Amino acid sequence: MTGRRIVSIWLPRFPMARWERAQATRPAPAPAPWDEVAVADGPDPAAPLVLGHDGTHGPVIHAANAAAHAAGAIRGARVVDARALCPDLQVIGADLAGDAEALRRLMLWSRRWCPWSAGDGADGLVLDTTGSDHLWGGEAAMLADMEARLADLGQPARIAVAPTHGAAWALARYGDPREICGDRALKVRLAMLPAAALRLDEATLLVLRRLGLKRIGDLMAIPRAMLERRFGRDGRALMTPLRRLDQMLGDLPEPIVSPAPARRFRIVRRLVEPVMDPQPLLTEPLRMLCDELAEAGQGLRGLRLELYRTDGVATRVEMGCAQANRDPAHLTRLMARHFENLDAGFGFDTLSLEALRPEGLSTAQVRLDGGIDSDLAVATLIDRLSARLGPDAVQVPDPRESHLPERAEGWKPALQGGRADRLAPAGLGGGGMIGPSRERPVRLLRNPERIEVLYAVPEGPPVRFSWRRKPYLIRRHQGPERIAPEWWRARPGTRLRDYYKVEVDEGARYWLYREGIVGDGRGGEPGWFLHGMFA
Repeated sequence: MTGRRIVSIWLPRFPMARWERAQATRPAPAPAPWDEVAVADGPDPAAPLVLGHDGTHGPVIHAANAAAHAAGAIRGARVVDARALCPDLQVIGADLAGDAEALRRLMLWSRRWCPWSAGDGADGLVLDTTGSDHLWGGEAAMLADMEARLADLGQPARIAVAPTHGAAWALARYGDPREICGDRALKVRLAMLPAAALRLDEATLLVLRRLGLKRIGDLMAIPRAMLERRFGRDGRALMTPLRRLDQMLGDLPEPIVSPAPARRFRIVRRLVEPVMDPQPLLTEPLRMLCDELAEAGQGLRGLRLELYRTDGVATRVEMGCAQANRDPAHLTRLMARHFENLDAGFGFDTLSLEALRPEGLSTAQVRLDGGIDSDLAVATLIDRLSARLGPDAVQVPDPRESHLPERAEGWKPALQGGRADRLAPAGLGGGGMIGPSRERPVRLLRNPERIEVLYAVPEGPPVRFSWRRKPYLIRRHQGPERIAPEWWRARPGTRLRDYYKVEVDEGARYWLYREGIVGDGRGGEPGWFLHGMFA
């Protein structure tokens, strides 16, 4: 008898549910200008769709929606194999780092039920609720509350509680919904579960199936000496059936390592009497907050100011920084505009300052001429503009890995930028996997526009073209530069592109491409498009 109560939470659709929730809350795209084609709203969530990431032999499936599962797409399979079963399969790049960070935050959020929690793989959580269930009306009510709260977050969950981590893990995935297992019934209940509930690798499970050991009860009936001879008893091996069985039954300890939450940098000041203008009183708390950050070698990416009035009304103000910062003077300037329309009521008696999203920030050497680095100057400018115009008004290019020019670069708010050297890009053209050495137009159309082209030979360069009802005569050209479709992302029948840089008789330069070639078997006559303009 262990006396412990361990809860295992399995989130079978965690990556896909997170992506679907982000799509549902994504704002509608802004209407396109009159001279550009409207952008599609994005992939159809009802169609077969998978999230993929790079694998050893090409992209592999990380998660799939219900339609893709019905079509035969499974996690870990190659995207090309899934496309052979479902040609209309849509593939979106998986955000592995984002999923890991979201699961970490969910792990900390789950400590509302108990003090100890930890991640359990890429799609699960484990909680030590020993002595905590009575606060929620018993284990049944606690599990129901967990399931309901996770459902509110858009995450369907399977939950179980048992005396050991291994038993709770097995029951959450192979047992009944919200199953509660006690010490006395532990061995009998686990004997009915399949051998896959032992958390073994695929090679070991294959050996067990070949030996006819399909359930955990079959392993319990075999003498331990035989299992030790067949699978070994090396204490350093974590995936042996005997070791996993001992952990599941509580004969071998399996402690839960609960990571400590990140340090919270927060300064609270309770005033002797209410004040109508708290701005002069923020200088000292802000300096103390920056000193704490400097002592820890950290800088903040966001700052939250909370002001509490005497009547109980709270005012919260948040601001962001393009890069980690702990300069009190700069942060004071960012907060100044928020006091213009502040409703003080009968006065404020409590204020607090908290550093959001702290990052490592080492001490920098001041230049000999007394100036500041260009990266810091750009970040300071972005902070001031974002504070005055709004966090979404100032944006920077966001390079992405894609061969297609229209996919190789997007835009994102500057306050979401990463490293400071990416805040001041050298140019707006190109990016992604195209490479900086290739010249790209200064202006790239959001969507290529169809043009009418006259050329001397079917596969040769163009001679003249008509765009927006105006004819152009080509004097010089350079190309072609062939860009093949991204086979791991493109739909079947997508055609390759041959790009030409052309100069017309008026001196202007354009970027044209021919979509497809004659006889490629992917459509009719090739089409011509204008994709960008050079200076």
